[in-house]
Amino acid sequence: MGHGGNVIDELVTDHREVEEFFGKIERLPSGHKDRKLYADQATMELVRHSVAEEAYLYPAVREHVTGGDALADKELKDHAEAERIMKVLEGRAADDEDFDRLVEMLMREIREHVADEEQNLFPRLRASCPAEALDSLGDKVRMAKKTAPTRPHPAAPDKPPANKMLSPGVGMVDRLRDALSGRGKRA
Repeated sequence: MGHGGNVIDELVTDHREVEEFFGKIERLPSGHKDRKLYADQATMELVRHSVAEEAYLYPAVREHVTGGDALADKELKDHAEAERIMKVLEGRAADDEDFDRLVEMLMREIREHVADEEQNLFPRLRASCPAEALDSLGDKVRMAKKTAPTRPHPAAPDKPPANKMLSPGVGMVDRLRDALSGRGKRA
């Protein structure tokens, strides 16, 4: 979280971090307790990443990219599906009978979403948005991730201004819950 560079560089680095967590999950046998640890870590990063995209990236796509409304709406739909899966996964232990199926669904959903962003949305945004604006968006995304929630909240607003107003408070509660429960940390 908080890598530096313009918004596209920042988000691509996030994508790679999430893929590392997915790889760690895939290398462990079914039922291994660390699969839950890595799933929680991936979820925490994905939620922060999604909140930042929803607050800053997609409004920029709507503003700068031809056909941006449809692109942003599609990405928001992808986020909603991933968040729904993460919410169900949140309540499952690594040895739960549904855990592996849910993790596979999440990885497939995220990998498709990442491929679409990196191959379609990001090149279109880079071509149509001034470099200074991309740099400024990178700063805003980094700041948003610092206060963003770490748990899925499927019913939360996903468009400005409501998401920008509610996100920091929800994020504070999530980080407190994580600290008290040890979520995302080795036991």
